[in-house]
Amino acid sequence: MPVTFLTPLSRLCPPDIMSSGDDHRSQALAKPAFSEAQACAVVESEFGFRVSEIQPLPSYDDQNFRVRVSRPGDAAGGPTEYVLKISNTESSKNPDLIEVQSHVAMFLHEAGFPTASVCRTWDGGVTSLVSVDSGSQTKSHVVRLLAYLPGRPVAEVPVGPRLLYEIGRLAATLDKTLEEFHHPKLRCLRREDFIWNLRNVPLLEKYLSALGPDRNREIVGEVIRLFREEVTAKLRHFRECVNHGDLNDHNILVESSEPACGDAVFRVSGILDFEDMSCGYYVFEVAIVIMYMMIESRDPMAVGGHVLAGFESVIPLTPAERGALFLLVCGRFCQSLVMAAHSCRLHPENAEYLMITAKTGWKHLQQMFAMGRRAVEDLWFDTARSYGSGVPA
Repeated sequence: MPVTFLTPLSRLCPPDIMSSGDDHRSQALAKPAFSEAQACAVVESEFGFRVSEIQPLPSYDDQNFRVRVSRPGDAAGGPTEYVLKISNTESSKNPDLIEVQSHVAMFLHEAGFPTASVCRTWDGGVTSLVSVDSGSQTKSHVVRLLAYLPGRPVAEVPVGPRLLYEIGRLAATLDKTLEEFHHPKLRCLRREDFIWNLRNVPLLEKYLSALGPDRNREIVGEVIRLFREEVTAKLRHFRECVNHGDLNDHNILVESSEPACGDAVFRVSGILDFEDMSCGYYVFEVAIVIMYMMIESRDPMAVGGHVLAGFESVIPLTPAERGALFLLVCGRFCQSLVMAAHSCRLHPENAEYLMITAKTGWKHLQQMFAMGRRAVEDLWFDTARSYGSGVPA
């Protein structure tokens, strides 16, 4: 299939900025399907690098490639490994949003966070739009080239209290830093109907058909009911901010330092995937982190206290925010589990990646309900309170 390169995004007329985010009916046709040869052609034509090696990477509904490039002899030094990100056709209809996400990553990189640097296109943009003629139709995709970050996903390493604390602290520091981020198109992040914004847990009702008539569906229905009554009605009492929105155990990279004795000490070496950014609340970010750090933990119910302690070392939660934390964590479990089941219907070939959370997620959600809200909160808050004497060694 030939690849046609269109006008860079910086010169396109802005489209409607409201991203529905939940129109997955078209997602079966939306995910990119670039061949390795096409991906290499994009890197060369849009960014000026010749690809020497290329490797597909797993992704949810976009397409990613890890590429190694060779530079011209007169080119300045810089990274030689990148990730080519090809957005799905639905996301590509909102190029302003992708532009803002790219500038956020650049802003955080300049502020000292381990985010990927963004490679500029030939004409100085941060994104380009390419179209692929598949014979029956032409599909357009936003493409970006980001420096490849070293490290292993948190999902692949033993996670103890110290790392959980540091991840919680990192999440709060990131949100706090973004208070200083300014961009003329920042309004794009007000994604009112975006299914992955935590305020939109009630929108999951339209996807419940992806679940069987079992206990899991009953729990999701109960979470939606309680969420409406106890969270949606109290949103005005939460403090607003811009959320990363997807600090999960595969989007945080770590590297280890080998001590003279004892276990390896891990430090965060990379923050990935800003595609789920939106305007939200501080308490949303910590709830999302808690939920995803529970996934691979051998003691999942204890995770929340360590993450919360790190987060509150930067941004202490208000009583109203603390009171919503249990349901927000449950709500994020429901978002991840329900949308994974729905997406598997559309993309059965991607089921292994889509169902990562489901392997343990349903069990953890069931355990939270079995323990009860008060017991889980007491465990989290007592653990967080114990950090008054300092960070664990």
